[in-house]
Amino acid sequence: MLDLLHCTAEAVFCYSACRHGLLSLPQLRWGIKICFIYPGENQLIEDLAAAYRTVLRDLYEAGCRNVQFDHCTWGMIVDDGYWSSRVGSGATLEGEAEKYLRVNNLALEGRPEDLIVNTHICRGNYHSSYACSGPYDRVADYVFAKENADALYLEYDDARSGSFAPLAKVSPDKKVVLGLVTTKRPELEDEDAVIARIHEAEKYIPLDRLYLSPQCGFASCEIGNRLTEQQQWDKLALVRRIAERVWGKDAL
Repeated sequence: MLDLLHCTAEAVFCYSACRHGLLSLPQLRWGIKICFIYPGENQLIEDLAAAYRTVLRDLYEAGCRNVQFDHCTWGMIVDDGYWSSRVGSGATLEGEAEKYLRVNNLALEGRPEDLIVNTHICRGNYHSSYACSGPYDRVADYVFAKENADALYLEYDDARSGSFAPLAKVSPDKKVVLGLVTTKRPELEDEDAVIARIHEAEKYIPLDRLYLSPQCGFASCEIGNRLTEQQQWDKLALVRRIAERVWGKDAL
């Protein structure tokens, strides 16, 4: 957690993940044209990944050293409602997960060693609402174990995300940032309850690889979430207090 009044930390550039384009492009109104250009998905995957490698290179050359991918698709494909809309399409969770993993890891090939790339699995945050539900179990073998990210930002602010058990699949080179403080409601979480949940997660990930953050941003749209500016600052102050209690002031 940062002292924002005396902050010397570098900025983080956040944008939609490569696999989000893979999911969205064929579904657009002009998606039929995509089929004409890309009769198969392999070339589309290669071109999307190449485009993202270009963006990462440009950001790096401009001085950026920390990039965060916003992955809505991992949260989407664990939702039963999503699959009810794809009945008869021939798609499977395993097949989609393999494609998403491939396109994202291709996008990260050749990145500079000092460029940090993190993954946030977003479950929807429009005006304090959400888009999908489901535990991470179904995709843990892909994104937790095999995605070439430095850290995973995981939404765990309510029961929609399931248990911490899938964290056992996280590869040892990754950090895990627990989104235990919701950005959807102004009420402050109980500090002791959040700390208890951190120690519950510690059963699967060592504490020195665990971190705490809000579940998502405070504004995924122009009107933002249903919190005042002061309530947002109160949430950030809560995260800091809890982090100091768990990891100590020297760790911040």
